[in-house]
Amino acid sequence: MAEAGTILNGHRTEREDSRPLPSVLIATRHGESVANVEFRLAEEAGALTVPINSRDADIPLSLHGQAQAQALGRWWAGLPAADRPRAVWCSPYVRTTETARIAVAQASGLGAVPVGVPVRYDERLRDRELGVLEMLTRAAIEKEHPAEAARRRRMGELYYRPPGGESWLDVALRVRGVLRDLCEEEAGRPVLVVAHDCTVLMLRHILDRLTEGQLLDLEPVRNCSTSLWRASDGRLRPDFWNTTDHLPGGQVG
Repeated sequence: MAEAGTILNGHRTEREDSRPLPSVLIATRHGESVANVEFRLAEEAGALTVPINSRDADIPLSLHGQAQAQALGRWWAGLPAADRPRAVWCSPYVRTTETARIAVAQASGLGAVPVGVPVRYDERLRDRELGVLEMLTRAAIEKEHPAEAARRRRMGELYYRPPGGESWLDVALRVRGVLRDLCEEEAGRPVLVVAHDCTVLMLRHILDRLTEGQLLDLEPVRNCSTSLWRASDGRLRPDFWNTTDHLPGGQVG
């Protein structure tokens, strides 16, 4: 059990005991998906609907997203040997599994990592569930669920939970669980996490012990961006965040 005063708002303080850690933890959001494209077009037009009929879990990458995943694999291959992930932890959604598969194939094809890098699919890394708001544009939410839109503005994204869905903090709870397992199983070696905007954001919230204000000040997590933490003094400490210089077109998504 932790000593009194060593935990504040769910974040451990500097007095925590040493624990197993990966040498390097790299996190990325999946490449651009078909839904990313359709929602962007819908928001620009103020449309109420998007032409998507599949489950959120089944939405694939766009062609541009596939190119981003290839660029991620090339970036991976260009890392110093000691930093190149030898294992991948991945959300089971189609857009993340495609991103991981393409990136692994690219890095392996360049001879930078062994063929058959293990990929572990973990449902705790899935995207935030939006319940009754799933697949609705902002205009549709304002029109069809005005009370929920008002409650969302009042409570803020960190605490707002749509009916049947999750708040950011709900996602943080499951990310804490997967992070504990990852640190234990990948101790001493570099690992890559392939997930979603909210799960990557909550990973930073936990590792960097951000307040609500600091969290809300961050830019959205970009498709196939890279964020890296290194093990130092019993913690994973940030090296860089949400970079996209390696992607075609630079900062895209």
